[in-house]
Amino acid sequence: MKRPRIMMAGTVLAVLATAGGITAAASAGTTQAASATGGATVRTASATVAGKTENILVNGQGLPLYIYRPDTSTRSFVAGGLAQLWPPQTAPAVAGAGVTGKISVLKDMNVQQVTYNGHPLYTFANDHAGQVTGQGVQNFFVATPGIASNAMSAGSAAPPTPAVPSGGYGY
Repeated sequence: MKRPRIMMAGTVLAVLATAGGITAAASAGTTQAASATGGATVRTASATVAGKTENILVNGQGLPLYIYRPDTSTRSFVAGGLAQLWPPQTAPAVAGAGVTGKISVLKDMNVQQVTYNGHPLYTFANDHAGQVTGQGVQNFFVATPGIASNAMSAGSAAPPTPAVPSGGYGY
């Protein structure tokens, strides 16, 4: 029964983004991601996801990090208006704090995007530190420390189906 709400939320967010209703939030997220000149930090934090407290990945400012299901380990499919709503976490170098997965930087689409276990990472324009509002929206899911490795290559025919946090798909 929750599916219509998620679909409506995604539609409303897309309409707002198109109409410019969230331009300031999107710009702030992009500035934050792009301003990481010396490097970025990925760490863990507790947050409520789909009604359950979970250990998730956050950036140095405490913003939740997300993965996009269609991405591969060698390519991000988030661009244009979608990237304004879901800014990529970018940095020329990255460090981890309290995480056990592989953190690296993917050079794709002329950016240096932070990855975790091969999953490119994003923030959500409507989130604030300690707040998860994008779970399951537009095929984005909160990144968790235990997310499986994204071994999908760019030449593969089908998009990957990464392990989804125990909070489920949100519908």
